[in-house]
Amino acid sequence: KDTNGDALWVWCYPSITAELRSLLLRKCCLTDENKLLHTFVFGQYKRSWFYITTVEVQDSPALKKVTHFSIVLMTKDFNPEKYAAFTRILCRIYLKHGSPVKMMESYIAVLTKGICQSEENGSFLSKDFDARKAYLAGSIKDIVSQFGMETVILYTALMLKKRIVVYHPRIEAVQEFTRTLPALVWHRQDWSILHSYVHLNEEEVEALKACTGYIAGFTDSEVNSRPDLYDVYVNLADSEITISPVVKEAMTMGKLHKEIGLLIVQSAEDPDKSDSQVIKDISLKTKEILATLVSLTEVSDGNEKPTLNSEALKQKRFPPATENFLFHLAAAEQMLKI
Repeated sequence: KDTNGDALWVWCYPSITAELRSLLLRKCCLTDENKLLHTFVFGQYKRSWFYITTVEVQDSPALKKVTHFSIVLMTKDFNPEKYAAFTRILCRIYLKHGSPVKMMESYIAVLTKGICQSEENGSFLSKDFDARKAYLAGSIKDIVSQFGMETVILYTALMLKKRIVVYHPRIEAVQEFTRTLPALVWHRQDWSILHSYVHLNEEEVEALKACTGYIAGFTDSEVNSRPDLYDVYVNLADSEITISPVVKEAMTMGKLHKEIGLLIVQSAEDPDKSDSQVIKDISLKTKEILATLVSLTEVSDGNEKPTLNSEALKQKRFPPATENFLFHLAAAEQMLKI
């Protein structure tokens, strides 16, 4: 952004589609009317992750006519801490030299050797940033302290691969909350369901609708009146969770859910437990549920994948809500005969 207040797309390597370019300009706070500076935002679009770091320029002889700039990194993996650290180094290089060429040298070094070193700008080592670390970086305890027993609604929605929309006017709050949710279903270790920064833009909404289950973060309160986008709606600002009528039946809560809810709350409220221990406790309960499900399956017709034997499920005489949940879980885990 220059001293005239114009936001310009200056440089790009290797190349980018027009569609992605307009998406990234939309995500970058320099084009935003409200003048709020977001130092770091991230999200994904059609399986590509974007990480955007923005800095204000102060006394940089190399960038006399520039007031702010953003550096966007596109990657195939989810790792906000890794790319926040790397884009910060790239920002320092750009502040110093005012030329993308120097940034390129560091980018290529990280791409080929996984490391870039410089005395004044700091060094960066790819292998310091393990994917698992990124998965564990959010705080489950914070989610439970905000939603208590209702956390089990989020757990159930994730287990059943439903569509969760999260709203908060502050993008930082949305990102922190949404990035942690996939840890509730740790056995899948699947962060591709996370879309932490979505605009109500036609292309983005269409791309989102093409996904089966997802967690989508919005800062536009209009999303509340888009029931076509969610099964579960989380208003983070008001600490409210709403279940859409469409999934009321699949998401019926019963004794099992109460048990899971209590386990989540007790574990999260234990001051001696870390977030990763809480995730482990929930994961053990999930394994137990999945083991029950597997015990009710059979392998038939030379299919490798076992499918649910609904007679065996009925004979167990589980409470209706438990039977219902196991049936829908089998569907989510692709264990139903078509």
